Amino acid sequence: MMQVCLNGARGAGDGALIPLSPAAMAEAVAQAVAAGARDVHVHPKSPCGQDTLAPRAVAAALTAIRSAAAVPVGVTTGAWAEPDPEQRVAHIRAWTVLPDHASVNWHEPGAEEVAEALLDRGVGVEAGIWSGTDSAERFAASGLGPRVLRVLAEVTDPDPATARDSARALLAVIGRAHGRPVLLHGEEGGTWPVLGLAGRLGLATRIGLEDTLVLPDGGRASSNAQLVSAALSLLGPPPR
Repeated sequence: MMQVCLNGARGAGDGALIPLSPAAMAEAVAQAVAAGARDVHVHPKSPCGQDTLAPRAVAAALTAIRSAAAVPVGVTTGAWAEPDPEQRVAHIRAWTVLPDHASVNWHEPGAEEVAEALLDRGVGVEAGIWSGTDSAERFAASGLGPRVLRVLAEVTDPDPATARDSARALLAVIGRAHGRPVLLHGEEGGTWPVLGLAGRLGLATRIGLEDTLVLPDGGRASSNAQLVSAALSLLGPPPR
């Protein structure tokens, strides 16, 4: 499964190609799905382009994206969007339009409470397990583990020379992860090496302007759709 990660915490300073408005997100999703993406991860934005969990912004992003493509859509619940764990939970409980799933970074304060709030509302949870943190150990001990949609194995090593080894080490620590499916991805310079490893291991993965602004040959990507096309070309046809 190829997920497209549209924008991340990036903003206007990263270039005009980053989709920040609901309309731009919808257009980017339509193009990425046409290129082969089958799932979406998006960071809803405030009017000034900052990540937010506010109900109005989440509803606007989800409504626009769903008008453009019929694929599952997930959002972030990262602490940078709302540092106060109690307020994060309050936002989730006030959402008027629900995503299909949401990522929860298990190393962040309040992760279990945020995940519980999502599950209570029928929203799938992507358990974000980051390399270089104790999130794998925390997740292994969590009673919520068997209830999550999947594990989002996030390799934070940006060095293309070492990112694959970092990914293998993270997967070894995650282990069976309560038997949940794993989506493996990297970021920045580690994006393409880790994506290739995910393909060889038969794991779901993701690509998009959140993770990288460049193509495998080092050229600047022009869109999320171009990244999706490049990723699927690199991975080759799915097994029959």
